[in-house]
Amino acid sequence: MAHNDAIVRNKTIIQGILSADPPFILGKVMEKNLITERQYTNITSINKGTAEDLIIKLVDTLINKGKQSEFIEILQDKKVLETYPKLKDVEWGVSGSTAVSSNSLKRSSERSLSEDAPESHKSQKTEDKYPLTSKPTGLCLIINNMNFGDPKKMRGGTEKDAESLTDVFSWLGFQVLMCKDQTASDMAQVTKLLAALKDLAGLQKCKLEEWSDSDGRFTPLRVRPKHGDAFVCCVLSHGEENTISGVDFEPLAISDITSAFNGEHCPALLGKPKVFFIQACQGHSLQPGLAVDDGLYQMPIKEDSPNHPIEADFLVSKATVGKWQAIRDPKHGSLFIQSLCDELRNGCNRGEDILEILVRVNADVSKKDFGKKKDPEEVWKQMPEFSCSLNRKLVFSPCSS
Repeated sequence: MAHNDAIVRNKTIIQGILSADPPFILGKVMEKNLITERQYTNITSINKGTAEDLIIKLVDTLINKGKQSEFIEILQDKKVLETYPKLKDVEWGVSGSTAVSSNSLKRSSERSLSEDAPESHKSQKTEDKYPLTSKPTGLCLIINNMNFGDPKKMRGGTEKDAESLTDVFSWLGFQVLMCKDQTASDMAQVTKLLAALKDLAGLQKCKLEEWSDSDGRFTPLRVRPKHGDAFVCCVLSHGEENTISGVDFEPLAISDITSAFNGEHCPALLGKPKVFFIQACQGHSLQPGLAVDDGLYQMPIKEDSPNHPIEADFLVSKATVGKWQAIRDPKHGSLFIQSLCDELRNGCNRGEDILEILVRVNADVSKKDFGKKKDPEEVWKQMPEFSCSLNRKLVFSPCSS
């Protein structure tokens, strides 16, 4: 436990030091088999990130895997200390290169808090936030529809989205479950079964799989999962306005998916946050972009009851507003999901509320242009949207144990 505290307490300092030479420490970690090849690929596949972003992802992965003690041993290796001499000044507070008093540990912890957390989040009242203390934090279901029987309808790039979502939500302490290529009735069935969590055989029949961080892959579900303090559902498919398409091209209303988890049908999640991310077209048209006149654009950026509404505590975030297509790259994944995962990783590290993060996702996706190469002046856009009935702040935190 002391090792766990030492890494978390000194996290900001360690990340700053190791950012000077990321490839070296990555090589050492791989040499000691602390991460799998898939995790190494995930860490090094950051497209827009800085050296520090890469190190942040490495440290978070090791914390999530419970490899703090082994990581400290690497950081105290002679060759590592020669490469990063500032590591000699780190106050570990455990048996190792440096011993410190309890007062020194307290000062270090206070300094780490002041460096990591913005002032607004340090003063935030606990009662204003949903408590997320269960282990795991909750369940994250990924419905990944790729094969629709027609090669022209295959959703290339969806595996990249599923991989990114798995990486982020396992990092946030969720038990990640996935089922693939579901018909409309399959999706309705798996959501109802997962809301009730009474029929393990039924869930297994739906071919529900569980992410194993130690194995670095999904494996068949063997033990009945439990609801924690939050629920997340990510649906990756084709769609029409307010519906999701099964691989049989039959529609399922988004409201049918969300209502399976309301207070009436899923009492275990009453009063707890339920978040849905929908990566699916909501129509067939491409959304045009319009030039903005800067002279016109002047808006500044700027008694309790014991009963609880059954439709409260929901957040539904969709890749696009109604009638329009959602853009997906066959190699790199969708604009929306990739932006979402990037912003979740950055924002959750800073202790930001989910709504702050989603506003940035909306802004990021809406700024991107895409169009036909034959006509560079023909520009298309995408505008995500979210609806919210949350009544507290929702702050996801990286898993530290």
